[in-house]
Amino acid sequence: MSSNTDTNKKQKASFFHFDEGFFDYQTLFISVVLVLFGIMMIYSASSYRAVMEGNPDYFYAKKQALIAAGSILAMFLVSGVNYKKYYYFAVYIIGIAIILCGCVFVLGIASHGAVRWINLGFVKLQPSELLKPAIAVYIAKVCSSHAKWLNDFKSLSKLMILPLIGIGIVATENLSTAIVCFMIIVVVVFVAADNVRPIILWFLLAVVAGIVLISAEGYRGGRIDAWLNPETSDNGYQTMQSLYAIGSGGLFGKGLGNSIQKTGFLPESHNDMIFSIICEELGLFGGLGIIALFVMLLFRIKYVATNSPNKFASYMVIGVMAQIAVQLIINVGVVTNTLPPTGVTLPFISYGGSSILAMMIEIGLVLSVSRQLEPYE
Repeated sequence: MSSNTDTNKKQKASFFHFDEGFFDYQTLFISVVLVLFGIMMIYSASSYRAVMEGNPDYFYAKKQALIAAGSILAMFLVSGVNYKKYYYFAVYIIGIAIILCGCVFVLGIASHGAVRWINLGFVKLQPSELLKPAIAVYIAKVCSSHAKWLNDFKSLSKLMILPLIGIGIVATENLSTAIVCFMIIVVVVFVAADNVRPIILWFLLAVVAGIVLISAEGYRGGRIDAWLNPETSDNGYQTMQSLYAIGSGGLFGKGLGNSIQKTGFLPESHNDMIFSIICEELGLFGGLGIIALFVMLLFRIKYVATNSPNKFASYMVIGVMAQIAVQLIINVGVVTNTLPPTGVTLPFISYGGSSILAMMIEIGLVLSVSRQLEPYE
């Protein structure tokens, strides 16, 4: 990995670089395949619910397809920006994300018992999703420009003020997303720092804060009980239905569109719990196949990070990789009852406009860096 000198000095690089370097079609292809597969599974998992609500069976799939199309366009725009510009505008990027998260307290609307969205008229925006790519950019900047600060707890704390403000705002209504955002910081700082003790201490403090937040809200404690005792817990219904779906799918599944659990038994079957429907309809092999696609994508992103032209680019890509990996682990862990229930979506696949927009923005960041790599045989 080359030095980070070029990002510490102002350069006369053009703002866009659509015509520079080569385009990473492998990352693009896997990402688009996951998005298209997600639209297909959303149609299968939500068709019954859509009809019961008086809508066409393709109602949710159509909405996701339209947002996915716009998100892919956003991905190309983000990838066309010279990645060095993200270094210079990192503070503004995370500042805007924090302001949007704060607007939820004033303009937020409730859905599923939580206030996490802002109604923009034509679409509902969940600002906490946009905080993820913003943190990836900001943490990459501070880790590449203040490397020595990472080895001291007090100095590290100063660098973390902005992202921790955003995470604190999000944690009040969405602890699971706050955990994902915090893990982006942990992974990138762990990779960048020579001394890992400060970030380990930060991690332990975060665990204590998480315990306090769980204790402060009764429903969060109920999720722990549902995880440990799903058969007897009052909150264990969704977990049990998810396990029924996975178990009934067997090795090869019941066939696409033949899920029983989606017909009113499994809540959020097209959203957080969509992996259960994948396993029910496509079987264990279908579920493992999707995980294999994610592994391929993560290895491809790792290649871009390893061969990035400087530390900022590398850390930014590592942040994206960390977010996808952590979110995948949490979602699959929840539907298999390996982890306590949360509201974390399956990347690229679960229903949700803000989620798919944030994911494609992050892929755009990876593609922006990959344009600076040398083509290989």
